[in-house]
This record gives sequence, C-alpha cells and structure tokens, in this order.
Amino acid sequence: MKKQVKNNVSWVGYIDWELEKFHGDEYSILNGSSQNAYLIQEGKTVLIDTVWAPHQFEFVENLKQEIDLKQIDYIVVNHGEIDHSGALPALMAEIPDTPIYCTANAVKSLEGQFGQRGWNFQVVKTGDTLDIGNGKQLVFVEMRMLHWPDSMATYMTGDNILFSNDAFGQHFAVEEMFNDKANQCLLMKEAMKYYANILNPFSPLVAKKIDEIVGLNLPIDIIAPSHGAIWRDNPLQIVEQYAKWADSYQENQVTIAYDTMWEGTAKIAHEIAREIAKQSPDTVVKLFNIAKADKNEIMTEVFKSKAIAVGSPTVGNDILSSVAGWLAFLKSLKFKKKKAAAFGCYGWSGESVKLLKEKLADAGFSVVDGEVKSQWNPDQSDFAKIPELVHQLID
Repeated sequence: MKKQVKNNVSWVGYIDWELEKFHGDEYSILNGSSQNAYLIQEGKTVLIDTVWAPHQFEFVENLKQEIDLKQIDYIVVNHGEIDHSGALPALMAEIPDTPIYCTANAVKSLEGQFGQRGWNFQVVKTGDTLDIGNGKQLVFVEMRMLHWPDSMATYMTGDNILFSNDAFGQHFAVEEMFNDKANQCLLMKEAMKYYANILNPFSPLVAKKIDEIVGLNLPIDIIAPSHGAIWRDNPLQIVEQYAKWADSYQENQVTIAYDTMWEGTAKIAHEIAREIAKQSPDTVVKLFNIAKADKNEIMTEVFKSKAIAVGSPTVGNDILSSVAGWLAFLKSLKFKKKKAAAFGCYGWSGESVKLLKEKLADAGFSVVDGEVKSQWNPDQSDFAKIPELVHQLID
C-alpha cells in the first residue's frame, strides 16, 4: 500500500519488522528496518529504487495494485546494492524497455549482480536533470563512496524533496513513516549507529558532499532516505548532525571493551571504570564484554567516546580471537582523534598488552604509555597502575 509523502510523491517500499541482521551478519537490527522506494506521479511517472530481493514479488504485486506498471516512464536507481535493487529483475521482467537512470558505476554494479540483460540504462552524473512534467525536474547528485562507488542522490524540484538513498537513513521501522512521528530517542540512536558502523570510514567524503549539496542552494523540504524515517520536520537537522559526526566526533565518554578467560581481565576492566568515575565524575563510562555484547552497539559507543580501553588475556602467545576480530572491525571504521589504552592478564608469556597496543595504534588511535599487565590474577600492585593509566587516558 502506498503512503503519501508529499503531493504526487508516495512511498511504496517495504517495512521489515522481523529483520535482525544486515550486510550478512555485520550489522545488527534491533528495532526493525525498511527499504524505502518512492513513486512520483507527475506528467511523467517515476519509480525511485526498489526493495530487497526477498520481498521482490510482493513489491511488484503491491505496485500493480497502485498503478499499471506500463505507465512507469522512468526508473531511478540511486544505488545498486541488493537491498535497493533486489526487486529490479522481477520488475524489469514486466516492463523490460523502461529507461533506468543511474551512474556509470551503477551500471557495472547492476550488471555484475544480475548479468547483462540488455536493460535501457541512461547514465547520469552530478548536475544532470530529467524533466518529469508539470514544471518539475529531477536533479542528480553523485554520492561516490557514500557508501558505494555507484551511489547518488536525486532531488525533485517543486516539491523540494531530496531522495538521499543511504545517506541520512537509519535501520529503524517506523510505520508512521515520518521523523516527527517516530520515537525521537530511538530515531537519533539508530541514525548515529548507522553512521558510526557504515558511513564513518567515509567521513572526509561526507563533509565534502554536505558542502557540495549546500552549495547547490537547493531548498530542501523533505529528505527521503532509503532506510528508516523520512525527514520532514526540520529535515536539515540530520544534515547538521552528519556535519558534526563527520568531524572526528566525540563526547565526554570513555568506552572499555574486553574479553576474559578466568575473570582476571574482567576485574581490571571494572576497576578502570571505577577509577574513571573517581577521577572524572562527569565522564560517561561504558563497559562491554566483547564476546557477549552486540559489536555494532559497542562501536556506536566507541564513536561517541574520546578514549577507549581494550583488554584481553594472553592465549597462545596472542590475544583472544573475539578481541582480534573486534579490533579488525574497529580498524575498518577509521575513527580519528581518539586515545586508547591496553590491559590484560597472562600466565607465562604475556604478549597480549603489547599486541593490543600495536593493533590500536594501527587502527588510528593515540595509544597512551600507561598499561596494566597482570600475571595470573590482578592484585593491589596491578590495580595501583590504573590511576596513572586513567589519568593519561582522560587528560
């Protein structure tokens, strides 16, 4: 069932209440999500994006209930990733000659995923326009690496709608569709989680693209992303948030992340948390066991933090595999201007703290000299090293 966005623009996507994972198992979905597609019915009829492949046939059938598919004049593919293009083969089987407007990289992406099917691609670049009748146009803006090389946004004049694709979205199911109807705390939490875990590596490009969009001097009344709530109430608030998040974002927070074998490393982690609260009562402290907590939730807290402390015992002359995998993910997110410290227990060889420091430095963190390296179970002599570590971390 389509839902009106504004005037002759409707939402025709899919709300995925049961979705729990995204990008394989890389991203956790805790509050549902949506795949947003949009139908414009002006002088010309335009479909912007589709939905994920598991919902392709339902999408096409629902679309048939709203419109004769042969009335669709143009299809705009803002991004070729499967959650946006998955229903395209089923749709094109019905209307095979319909022009598809997308970037040159999107042609490569779509043909790479679905094969060369002879679709009628119309390649566009930033500044290109498409007349859709009634005095209105679509303006295309390339959004390379936000977050794929093929990404773009589409702006509709007259109604002043920016169809932003993956930028400004959230994995968040909102039946009421609009940001002013959503739970505000969850909305911003999910928007930040989305940025921290997906877009943060591209923050320099985000900052440049925001400047470019602002420089176009286009009035924006609505930002319609491909996931989550549509921004109609003060839509530029999410653009302003992205500008802040892209600028090496941090709050007065320290996140402690660790795994433990026989609780010795856990004891150090908890003592570090207590010492931070003692030295700096206004600093927010978050503590997570990496093996038990949701990794995307942890990374969202790391994104908010000015510093982190990471702990692992030594096992097999190395660190725990749970911590090693988490550190690989940490490095991929390219956090900037944050401090880090390392700690852990060992029985005989004791390499973990040294390895943690190396991996944290390799991930772009400024690693402090202070450390806690405890043989067997930590005692008071080990805990006595924590105040200096904390001082270096929060100074």
